[in-house]
This record gives sequence, structure tokens and C-alpha cells, in this order.
Amino acid sequence: MDLAKRIKAFSKLGQLLPVAVRDPSYELGQAALSAQHVNPWFTPENVVFAVDSIASAWLKTGELENWVHAYPERFFNPAMAKRVGVIMAGNIPLVGFHDFLSVLITGHAINIKISSKDGGVMSAVAKMLVDIEPNFDPFIQISEGILKGFDAVIATGSDSSVRYFDFYFRNYPSLIRGHRNGIALLTGNETNDELALLSNDIFTYFGLGCRNVSKLLVPQGYNFTNLIEHMAKWQHLVNYHRYANSYEYNRTLLIMNQLPHLDTGFTLIVPNENIDAPVAMVNYQEYSSIKSAIDYIDLNDSKIQCVASLVDVGHGRRVNFGDTQQPKLNDYSDGIDTIEFLGSIG
Repeated sequence: MDLAKRIKAFSKLGQLLPVAVRDPSYELGQAALSAQHVNPWFTPENVVFAVDSIASAWLKTGELENWVHAYPERFFNPAMAKRVGVIMAGNIPLVGFHDFLSVLITGHAINIKISSKDGGVMSAVAKMLVDIEPNFDPFIQISEGILKGFDAVIATGSDSSVRYFDFYFRNYPSLIRGHRNGIALLTGNETNDELALLSNDIFTYFGLGCRNVSKLLVPQGYNFTNLIEHMAKWQHLVNYHRYANSYEYNRTLLIMNQLPHLDTGFTLIVPNENIDAPVAMVNYQEYSSIKSAIDYIDLNDSKIQCVASLVDVGHGRRVNFGDTQQPKLNDYSDGIDTIEFLGSIG
């Protein structure tokens, strides 16, 4: 199957996905409704949002063609297709789809280890692609249990998982990704619309994605009142028991330890140097100058997935407010070019 046919198949998938995810007569539509019974974080709304984002941002013929044409043709015509084992995380719906797309678009075969928390969403999408283009069938394998039978590996997980992956896959070409978060740099001059978009960056997917903003860099003396007002549209999250449990637990700890914080009634805004934050909490840190904020970003780059800001911080993964969950095809996780990696094993 040549590259043009692969692109055509994924483009057709992009047209069908938004329909199928809303229709229970499709397996994907059933998974969208039932995934929350396996993983309470995978609400129907979050599954639909993930599917729509992928279909609109990635699975368009023009987007796919522009993406692949930036690389040598040989990257998409391997002399012999390799079987790439892909271990997918389960923090947000279809978080491993970009790896799925990358492996197959380069002409390699994929052996997927889907997270037990996936709820059937990824396998339903894979079956849809095979229905559209049956020639993909021998190129897609979904493994149960231990991943076996691969020539190279792409694995994503927690920082503790990364240490295991590094050891277990040490004899294979591998692309290993750990845990990262998004941060936002504010100046205090943001408009109401920009603050509303920032709230989306924080709370979409309950804040569980590696691109969600978990840390705010704010000028000294920053007034949070306006931002908190624009966060209020997400207060319904406290109706989800796991989110509510995290909110109440961390609120109790802060009060018991007499630690400073702002309590919005559904999230906690806490002065904290950590970039990572628990569900229902957002960390913040004051800066004295834009230069000091940029220095902080550079120093902590290995922990940062993307930077949401209107300021040109000179960071390769900077995005505008509202765009953290809308990465382009070449916005690679951890800044590691997946196509370059796959091209090197072909």
C-alpha cells in the first residue's frame, strides 16, 4: 500500500470519526458511552472532544500531505516494514493516536499495548481504519498482556515507568516518554477571552493530560479575581466523584497544614514550585521579570510539555491560550520527532 493510499484512508477516517463517536450503532459510539464504566475520567464528553480534535486538526488530506512532505520520501517507503511496539498511556482518550498514525503512515506495522483504562476507544478506532482500508489489517496488532514480537518500541508512561522501559527495552531502538505538564505565563494584561481560553487549557480532560496547564507563572502581586471568574464555567467538574474526592482531600491537607491557597469552591490555586499538580489543584509561582520567567521555563524544560502564553518566550512548544489541547501534527510530545525516529529504523 503506497503513501497516497495511506493518506486517503486516514482522511476518510477523519470524516467518519465525528459521526461514529456520536452514534451508538458504531462500536466507537458504544465505547464513548461505556468507557466511563471502566475509567470514570473517560466521560462521553471527553471522548467526543478527543475524537473531534483529532479529526479536525490531523485527519485532513491537506494536513497529512503537508506533514509527510516535510520529510524524505524514504521515511515512508521502508525497505522492509518493521513491527513497532507501542505502549499507550491511559490518562486521556486516544492519547496514543498520534503514535498509531505515525507508525502506520510511515509504512511500518504496529503492535499496540493499550492501557487497561482505555475502555475500548482505541481498539474501536483501529477497527474503523481497517474497515475503511482492509490492507491495514496485517499491519495492526493489539496485544493482550506482555508486549511481544517487535523490532522497535515507542512507550509512554509515568516517570517510574520510564525507568522500567529504559531497562526492559535497552536492546531495541526505542522512543521513551515520561511525565510532563503544560505551564502558562501570564502578564496580567490578558483579556477576558484569553482568560476563558486559559481555563480550558487547565480543566479540559479534568486536567489529566500532559498538555494541560498545571502551573501558572504570574507577575508579583498578581490578582487572581478575574481568572477565577472565568474558571467558574468549569465548576461542574466537582460533580464527578473522583474529581470531588481529590478537591476535598487536597483542600483538607492545605487547611490542616495552614498552607496559603485560594479556594474557588471546585479547585485550589496554590503557591507551589512544583510543575505537576494533583487533580483539582493549580500551582502558581510569581516572577519578578519576564526574563526570570523565561529562565525558569528554560531550566525546567525537561518537565514541560508546552507553554501557553502570548509572550514570545523563545520556546519551541509555545502555544496561544486555548491551544494546548489542539496540537498540530508536528507538535511532537517531549519535542522528540516521531517520524525521524521511525525513519531511522526503516
